[in-house]
Amino acid sequence: MSHVSPEFEAALRDVLDALRRDPRVRHAEVRFVDETVEHLSVRSSRQSGRLDHVTSSRSRGVGIRVLGARTWGFACTATLTREGLRTAAERAASIAAASSERATRIVAFEERSAERGTYTTPDVVDPFAVSVEEKLAALDAPVGVLATGPSELLSAEAGMEWRRIDKWLLTTEGTDVRQTFFTGACGMRVVAAGAAGPPQTRSYPTWNGADAFQGGFEHIAALNLATHAPELRDEALALTTAPPCPSGVVDVILESSQVALQVHESCGHPTELDRVFGTEITLAGGSFLDPQKLGSFRYGSNIVTLTCDSVTPGGLGTFGWDDEGTPAAKHALVEAGIFVDYLSSRETAAAIDRRSTGTMRASGFNRTPLIRMTNVSLAPGHGSLDDLVRDTRDGVLIATDRSWSIDDQRLDFHFGCEIAWEIKNGKRTRMLQNPVYFGTTPTFWGSCDAIAGPEEFRMWGVASCGKGDPIQIIGVGHGASPARFRKVNVGSSS
Repeated sequence: MSHVSPEFEAALRDVLDALRRDPRVRHAEVRFVDETVEHLSVRSSRQSGRLDHVTSSRSRGVGIRVLGARTWGFACTATLTREGLRTAAERAASIAAASSERATRIVAFEERSAERGTYTTPDVVDPFAVSVEEKLAALDAPVGVLATGPSELLSAEAGMEWRRIDKWLLTTEGTDVRQTFFTGACGMRVVAAGAAGPPQTRSYPTWNGADAFQGGFEHIAALNLATHAPELRDEALALTTAPPCPSGVVDVILESSQVALQVHESCGHPTELDRVFGTEITLAGGSFLDPQKLGSFRYGSNIVTLTCDSVTPGGLGTFGWDDEGTPAAKHALVEAGIFVDYLSSRETAAAIDRRSTGTMRASGFNRTPLIRMTNVSLAPGHGSLDDLVRDTRDGVLIATDRSWSIDDQRLDFHFGCEIAWEIKNGKRTRMLQNPVYFGTTPTFWGSCDAIAGPEEFRMWGVASCGKGDPIQIIGVGHGASPARFRKVNVGSSS
């Protein structure tokens, strides 16, 4: 964790002790966050050269959340003096007291024993110790390959994002945990235009040209951008003359990053318990998964098991403790097709007589924690992607998301992707452009009849999941293998 002076530590502990003695306060959390961010981008087009931008920023501050007689108060400060901290603590306690006078119900809050310890992203090559020149060289090489070719190549770009986040959480229960996270995102994409029809985009390793992860600069070598650049460029050019995906009802195989986004939109968001209660519906709406369905509702076929965990190495949702001090763990959300649990907090879980699944996180010191996805993953099955193709008589293999929409109860959805391949009698045949598929969440997951095995399983990262008002952008993880779904509606956006 970044250096914290003895004077600042003493001031932080004094503020917590004052909140502990305050008769208006049932529970309080003091959370220090120090975050450094760096963005780098290289771009080539007919109008510009290679370097696009390099930016960096840093924020440091303290957020204080207080549970009063009935409900919550929150305040924050970037003034890291004894007086600044005292003022923020008093403001949070006063807001909790004033809100409690108006609240119609008393917040139930699950009791937990004190947690103490540290967590640091393991085995990291610190990206902030790597020169900007070396980072840009790792991006410039694949962009040079992507941009080399016929005039149909409109643009190529590659980018990186790095974050170091230091968190220190103190609570009136006695929790005292310090955590340091290194996260990154990296990838590339190329755009090509044909004589007719819209431009075609190919991205690697996943949608929007970037995959996110918890780790350091060592991850860049594993992505191997330059090796994948020629194939990516050639696919973009081939798509400009490929036929559109035919409309109809066929068996669909989704490659693993598309399964990951399907999990995110139609499994992760609807299992957030604050959405179910209607206390957080901004951006992504509510949920069809009311508590009456818990333990009995068939969410998918017997082979569909979905978990949330904060322990998988490399996942963006991996940590030692959430922002309420709940320790990392793994929980089933859907087990053998049956909906069994929510993503929850200590408050929302207590409201339905359950234990928190430890998913409360805030995007910075100046935001209050919300229920967020950790690593929400689809358990693998057996075999390879090639095995799924060989076992499919008439279908479509669809890859790399481009757009999506889903209704405000997380039921009816529509996804558009970059590329597809027709499957006939167990073999990939022609390439198809602008594929789309659509369906209804329980019906779609109920049609899942095959999932590839652990050898195809990969933890994908979504660096920009948005929730809350004011908006909070946070990283989440999704583990997935390719999967097959029977009798799905498909078509083309062409």
